[in-house]
Amino acid sequence: MKTIGKLYLLPVPLGPDANPKEVLPETVERSVEFIDYYIVENEKTARRFIKAILPTKKQPELKLSVLNKRTEAHEYDDFLKPCFEGFNVGLMSEAGCPGVADPGAAVVKLAHEKGIQIVPLVGPSSILLAMMASGMNGQSFAFNGYLPIDKGEKKNALKNYERLSNEKSQSQLFIETPYRNNKLIEDILQILQPSTHLCIACDITLPTEYIKTKTVAQWKKEKPDLHNRPSIFIIHKF
Repeated sequence: MKTIGKLYLLPVPLGPDANPKEVLPETVERSVEFIDYYIVENEKTARRFIKAILPTKKQPELKLSVLNKRTEAHEYDDFLKPCFEGFNVGLMSEAGCPGVADPGAAVVKLAHEKGIQIVPLVGPSSILLAMMASGMNGQSFAFNGYLPIDKGEKKNALKNYERLSNEKSQSQLFIETPYRNNKLIEDILQILQPSTHLCIACDITLPTEYIKTKTVAQWKKEKPDLHNRPSIFIIHKF
C-alpha cells in the first residue's frame, strides 16, 4: 500500500523584518528541508521565506500552489494530490500560523476529510502573543476577526464586544485592515466607555513592536500612529 504524505502547517514570521531564526524553532527549518510541495498565499514572499530559513534549498525544485481569496474551492483537491503520490505538502500563511484567520483552514478541513495526517508546527501567533502581553483574561477570550466596514454595524459590534466582555468576563480580540487602523482607534475612543480597557499590540516580534494596555480615557491622551502596521486590538470591560 502506497504511503500517504502529510500536510505540514508551517508558521512564518509576522513581518518581513523579523529574523526567522529568532522566532521559529528548528523543526520548521528541518521540515522545509524535505518538503518540495507548498500551498502559499503569495509565491514571491513564500520563496523569500524559504530562502531565508534554508538558503541551501534549491528553488527550482519547489512546486508552489497559490491559495488566496480568489482561489476557487474546486482547486483545493489539486493542492493535496501530491499527498496521495507519497509527497509531504507544506501549508504557509502570509504571516504567522496557517489556518488561523487564514484561508488555509479550508484546505486543512479537506485534508481531514481525505484522511491526510495534519502536522501543526510551533510558531508565532499574533493572537496568542497579544493576549499573553495584554494583562487581560487569558482564561476566557474570543477572537472576532475583522470588524464590519459599515459605520453603524461597526459601532454595534464594538458595543456588543464591550457588553460581552463585561457580562462574561471575556476579553474580546479583533483586527482591522492595516490602512484603516487609525480610523478604528478614533471609533473605539468615541464609542466605548472611558473605563473600558484597550490593548493595542502592533508589529509583534518585529523591531518596531508596540504593545500597551490602557483605559479608553487614557488612550485619548496618547493615540499611536498605526497606519499600515499589522495590529491586534483587545478590549475588556472589568
